[in-house]
Amino acid sequence: MGRWTIHMGDNLDILGAGQVAPSSATLVYLDPPFFTQRDFGAFDDRWESLGDYLEQLRARALVLRTLLVPEGWLVVHVDPTASHYVKVMLDEVMGRDHFVNEVVWRYRRWPSPQSAFQRMHDVLLVYRRDVSVGVKPRWTQLFEPLAASTIAAYGTGKQFAVRDPGKNRIKTNVSTEEASPGAAQSDVWEIGIVAPTSDERTGYPTQKPIALLDRVVLALTSPGDLVVDPYMGSGTTGVSALRHARSFVGIDKSPQAVEIATGRLLALGSLFDRAEART
Repeated sequence: MGRWTIHMGDNLDILGAGQVAPSSATLVYLDPPFFTQRDFGAFDDRWESLGDYLEQLRARALVLRTLLVPEGWLVVHVDPTASHYVKVMLDEVMGRDHFVNEVVWRYRRWPSPQSAFQRMHDVLLVYRRDVSVGVKPRWTQLFEPLAASTIAAYGTGKQFAVRDPGKNRIKTNVSTEEASPGAAQSDVWEIGIVAPTSDERTGYPTQKPIALLDRVVLALTSPGDLVVDPYMGSGTTGVSALRHARSFVGIDKSPQAVEIATGRLLALGSLFDRAEART
């Protein structure tokens, strides 16, 4: 059963006080401000400069990496406003060879008039904590539906390749009677945003859909693992973690975020241990 804790305050102060033990988390997911230079009410995303923004994020990344177990993952959710700069910074903090994926979350929303292609995606930068030989990262393969062309050509059975003694492929897409689980999940995810009329909507700005966090949590953690979100917002990461029997620690300095997230986690009911829940 998932245990959860919510801390209200500056995440750097809380992490610096040792509220999360080093080498205890399998996944640290953070959805920080995006350098939009806007005040969202629940949080202020205005900065003196890009350098100021990157420096505060760097300070937190340095601490967050110490929370991870060797097989763990750091996932930073940003958008094209600053994603390229954030990646360069994270390459320095985590190590460039620790970078695994740039996941593109593609969604649809109401278009805006502009002389440019419509921006309808965010980016998730995915890093392994330890890439040493012998350290196997926590990983569960996810699948997406087979393409219509694949089904038309080969059906829905599992497929394999025939190789010669030199391991060269001589025949591909040989189908079996066993059902295929689908195609291995790609790094482009088509997931809808939380619509204004959705039952999922909490009223918190920049809320992310549960389906998005489910994909992250299910791929990068196992039941019983700890998930940490230092920019908790509306608590979607916690909802996903607890629904899948992971434990959760969330941090946010916004009273609105803490109130909404706490309500959502409490609403999950007695299936989860709430003994550590506090604001």
